Amino acid sequence: MAVEKGKAGTGFWGRILHVNLTEGSFEYEDLDREVYAKYLSGVGLGAKVLWERLKPGVDPLGPDNILGFTTGVLTDTPSLFTGRFTVVGKSPLSGGWGDSNCGGYFAPFLKRCQVDAVFFYGAAEKPVYLYLDGKDVLIEDAGEIWGKDIIETEEYLKAKHGKRVQVASIGQAGENKCRFAGICNDGGRIAARSGLGGVMGSKNLKAVVAAGKKRVGAVQKDVMKELTKEYRENLGKMRFLEKVLDGNSLALTGWITRVLPIYPRQPSFLWRTILRKFGTPGLTAMSAESGDSPIKNWGGSGCKDFPLSTVKAIGPDAVLQFQKKKYGCYSCPIQCGGIMKVDKGPHQLAETHKPEYESICAFGGMALNNDVYSIFKLNDMCNRAGIDTISCGAVCSFAVECFENGLLTEKDTNGVKLAWGDGEALIRLTEMIINREGIGDVLAEGVKVASERIQKGSDEYAVHCGGVEPPMHDPRMDIGYGMAYYCDPSPGRHTICSNMYLDLQELEKQFPSADKPAQFFTDKEKYRTDNKAKGIAIDTYFKMLVDCSGLCLFGTQVGGGMPVVKWLNAATGFDFTPDEYLAIGERVHQLRHAFNVREGINEAKNLPHGRVYGNPPLKAGPYKNLTLDMDALGKYYYAEMGWDWETGKPHPARMKNLDLETVAETFK
Repeated sequence: MAVEKGKAGTGFWGRILHVNLTEGSFEYEDLDREVYAKYLSGVGLGAKVLWERLKPGVDPLGPDNILGFTTGVLTDTPSLFTGRFTVVGKSPLSGGWGDSNCGGYFAPFLKRCQVDAVFFYGAAEKPVYLYLDGKDVLIEDAGEIWGKDIIETEEYLKAKHGKRVQVASIGQAGENKCRFAGICNDGGRIAARSGLGGVMGSKNLKAVVAAGKKRVGAVQKDVMKELTKEYRENLGKMRFLEKVLDGNSLALTGWITRVLPIYPRQPSFLWRTILRKFGTPGLTAMSAESGDSPIKNWGGSGCKDFPLSTVKAIGPDAVLQFQKKKYGCYSCPIQCGGIMKVDKGPHQLAETHKPEYESICAFGGMALNNDVYSIFKLNDMCNRAGIDTISCGAVCSFAVECFENGLLTEKDTNGVKLAWGDGEALIRLTEMIINREGIGDVLAEGVKVASERIQKGSDEYAVHCGGVEPPMHDPRMDIGYGMAYYCDPSPGRHTICSNMYLDLQELEKQFPSADKPAQFFTDKEKYRTDNKAKGIAIDTYFKMLVDCSGLCLFGTQVGGGMPVVKWLNAATGFDFTPDEYLAIGERVHQLRHAFNVREGINEAKNLPHGRVYGNPPLKAGPYKNLTLDMDALGKYYYAEMGWDWETGKPHPARMKNLDLETVAETFK
């Protein structure tokens, strides 16, 4: 069916698409410029629509949930690092707010369909996919591709609609409503967290095919190009480090961090060098040595249970030997990804995406597995099936520990003997999770629900934050992570805020309200809780701004002082101050939190599993005998956000200042 073309020239189209899968119908909604002045696009637009249209109390895997694909204001404009889209919906894992962010090339092609977002309602009677190109919107039969993995799905749809279309789809895990399934594009990029692939599967929606061609444009295109040129030149500095940096020197950096009592401000040029040369696998040995990596299902420490002699087998050099070519998302000059060819070992792969640090650690140190071939295989399996490697690795480690302690037996696991360090057993267990086979049917529910079903005291090993498996960064390394794991509306998320991010992003260069971090600090300063909340709050608002813009988090960290505000004003024609943009970020964050409160969720009542913050404390390593005071962290954070500790309700005056009076009225 033909549709009227949208408007161009301001960084946004002013139009979103609503698709009713139950009825097989769709309608466009035109939005006023004022909506974008309050929420921009991306996660902000998603939060607005879900707050207004999603009724509280619905089943996340039922037809009443809403699933949204949103692009950012800077997506497909003359800025850098803008290949990101955000998926939103009610999370099957947490039961509250869910969002997930992903790169690749899907975002600009979706935006070129002359919409800023697409929202799905209801559920199709049989499998379907959506095709849109800016002229036509088609709900097509997906019967022939239901059951296929995401690689096969992409190949089928590109053969049918043309090689230049971009596809976001679910694999078997999403079809089977795994609660930590994700949504994939580009053959291995994945919007992994929050379990929104399971929501997509519950709607019988196999894929979204974006075939748009019209660029959105910008008000001051030439200004944007000049800003981009300057920032790109800044990213070209210190390139000589790429020649001298190797996996051993990174491991040494981790060791120094572990043994020294004084810590320097993290330099963005070093992170840029690591990403450009190794990608995130550059963190593997360094993080294990420094104590950043959780080890043995959060019950061990790297220097004792997974030392350098062990972790080197899955470190950056071990991974990079298989890289065939570099991969970068749309408008990215760093290219931290890679296309790999594993041409030796028991699990050879002709072409696969480079596993990220999170995936390597989740299937590596978390399970004491240093078999690089099994990790490549597991990463490829999860990409193809559309499953979050963080949650999947955590669930597998939980199962191994349950097996070790006699809570699961070979009868439960279909004869598979689970043991620490056994990569082949992890492969078989992951197959069972993807297909909901045997114990995999239980584990596909996530560790919280799986533990409730297994019982027998298994909650001792069920490490989660508000129902969500935590990522591969220990908050004892950076208590900023602790605040996010505990108190963010989407809990257990490492991409929201941290003290390290404040170091790298240099927010003080463009936001007057942001303080400059200390150049050096000690252990005593590192674990203070009374002076961290303001910085973490500003970093959180900035992250919301980043996701509203369609920017990459890494892109904000590799150059120091990314010109986000100047880009936004040049794209949209707005004339907002930096702190007015931070207020937009806060507005979005407050709305995500309000969503949870309306659902009966107060993050403060969902204390993370004790192992996450050192209860009981580790017996070895840099965090030996250390337990974080999570109540102190949470209370300072809540006070900074203006949330009531007992109820979670936002303060009415704070909401009024953010032009959210109608939201505040909900809680009277």
